[in-house]
Amino acid sequence: MGRFFLFGCLTFLAINALVTLVAFRLANVFGLIDVPPAVAAFGFVVPVAFVVVLVVGVMLGGGFRRAARPLTDILATIDRVGAGDYSARVTPRGPRIVRRVAGSLNAMTERLASAESQRRQLLADVTHELRTPLSVIQGRLEGVIDGVYPADEATLAAILDETRHMSRIIEDLRVLSLAESGALRLVRGPVEIGEIADDAIDAYRGAAETAGVALRNDVPADLPAADADPTRVREVIENLLSNAIRYTPDGGSVTVGAQRDGDAMIAVTVTDTGRGVSAEELPRLFERFHRSPDSRGTGLGLAIARDLVRAHGGEIAASSEGEGRGTAMRFTLPVAETAG
Repeated sequence: MGRFFLFGCLTFLAINALVTLVAFRLANVFGLIDVPPAVAAFGFVVPVAFVVVLVVGVMLGGGFRRAARPLTDILATIDRVGAGDYSARVTPRGPRIVRRVAGSLNAMTERLASAESQRRQLLADVTHELRTPLSVIQGRLEGVIDGVYPADEATLAAILDETRHMSRIIEDLRVLSLAESGALRLVRGPVEIGEIADDAIDAYRGAAETAGVALRNDVPADLPAADADPTRVREVIENLLSNAIRYTPDGGSVTVGAQRDGDAMIAVTVTDTGRGVSAEELPRLFERFHRSPDSRGTGLGLAIARDLVRAHGGEIAASSEGEGRGTAMRFTLPVAETAG
């Protein structure tokens, strides 16, 4: 009886020691903590202690070896992930706590693989987006040097337009990066949605008139103020207006509205009478660089709007009854405390 009790105690201590080692190894691999020298020394003592207990376990029987084998697999998988192999997975087995560690490791590796895939896709998308204006600028300038294009106002204006297009892409990427990393600074205060909507509509009135689209502000005068950054809220509405005008035909209209959404939130809507969105495309509208085949935009406006709204603690969504039936964009903002 005493022998089995001793074996159980040693097995328990060894498994806990290995779990601790796994935790430290995970923290180092994924950069979760900055391990002090004393703790690093402890990280050396743990495997030494494990080896000692393992020797005793071997003498007592094979049960400990069976319990330790799953942890050995976990450590090997961590080493593979640390070396950049995000396809590495471990089969959960052994005691329940060990299976939980294995499951958490697999979930973490899945997220790392997804993040790496997104990083590669973003790099490819940015390269593609910047290549076009750079090629136009280079071609125009070479044409001017070779005498193919005259160095007149029209040629220089075309080059200037492409530089502005590049600047917009770079600024959009900067805002997107700050918002997604949680580093975007918001200057919040009571914001009158109706006033922000007026400013955004004024900014796009020229583009709307050129497209033959009517702009309307239907925000009620008695709507309470929102707790938000006015500059960023205007940016959200302008992005939605720009997108709506782009896909609304001559003779159509775009309307900005708002209403209370429960006691704590305000819902702002931008509704158009445009071509609408298919059910297949709706879930992808807010993805970075997602564009319809005939789009002339960068594919970043709706992604930026999404992240700015989320930075305020709200949500954004799109709805459409189908192609040719218009689209409604809806986002929420918290009510300012002074609004009651």
